Amino acid sequence: MSVTGAGTSEVPRSVLADTVLDRLTATYSAAADPERAAAAQAYMKDIAPFLGIPTPERRALSRTVLQGTPRPDEADCTAVALRCWQLPEREYHYFAVDYLRRHVGRCSSGFLPVTRRLITTVSWWDTVDLLAVHVVGALVAADPELGADMDAWIVDDDLWVARTALLHQLRFKEHTDSRRLFAYCLRQSGHTDFFIRKAIGWALREYAKTDPDAVRNFLARERGRFAPLSVREALRNVGA
Repeated sequence: MSVTGAGTSEVPRSVLADTVLDRLTATYSAAADPERAAAAQAYMKDIAPFLGIPTPERRALSRTVLQGTPRPDEADCTAVALRCWQLPEREYHYFAVDYLRRHVGRCSSGFLPVTRRLITTVSWWDTVDLLAVHVVGALVAADPELGADMDAWIVDDDLWVARTALLHQLRFKEHTDSRRLFAYCLRQSGHTDFFIRKAIGWALREYAKTDPDAVRNFLARERGRFAPLSVREALRNVGA
């Protein structure tokens, strides 16, 4: 079923989310490193403040935070993700992404609007790409009718929503809907933004690992419509 436009303004009540957020904020804040935080914020173009916790340490701390907690249901996933996104520091957003990657199989198609809200809030490649590939992609794989939502997302004015549509099949391999993939690439072939042009090349390059001839033939026909960056990325491993 198509779920575009469903409301996601309310954060569900969740005892599990209460426990997780209490543990998370206490554990992460105790590990903050202001010097690393400043460097990380600068590297990520000031998209958000950081606590300065390197990824391996952050994930180890996350395991401690989650130790002994039950598996969530969809309302718990929604509450954890949205409450993490309400916190300013980027590491909390990373925690939410990791949590959703782990538990997306417990979420229904109705979770897609929540994911869209995350994609369009404090948007940058570091969270958007993981949500696109591992959360949106998993939801669409579980319910192919969500392809209709992806058809709407690819023409969205928000470049991160369009990028998500381009990337959501990245791990589908032989299950990729190549017709949809090629149509999406063509739909955005004239886009001037780096992140869309790069996503086109990335999506095609990944599918070329499964069907290199299809990608080569597609670009043989349509190469002139794409930016050189997209073509170069698409053919990086398969040749012209």
